[in-house]
Amino acid sequence: MQQQSKKYLQLIGNNIRKKRNELGISQQELADNADVAKSTIQRIEKGDMNPSILTLKNISNALEIELPELIS
Repeated sequence: MQQQSKKYLQLIGNNIRKKRNELGISQQELADNADVAKSTIQRIEKGDMNPSILTLKNISNALEIELPELIS
């Protein structure tokens, strides 16, 4: 994976982790609400996974934010 791509995935992961922590919910709660596996949330937050747009949309819905907030 290119370094620039990895940095972008880490940015998305950091945005998800930050919002999740602001809401005071666990990775498991987010996973349940977004209908994904907890391991998926873990990998996305670490920047180790390139999630699909639908996965990101489910996560943003679960975090009650708009999708652009996750990817900016």
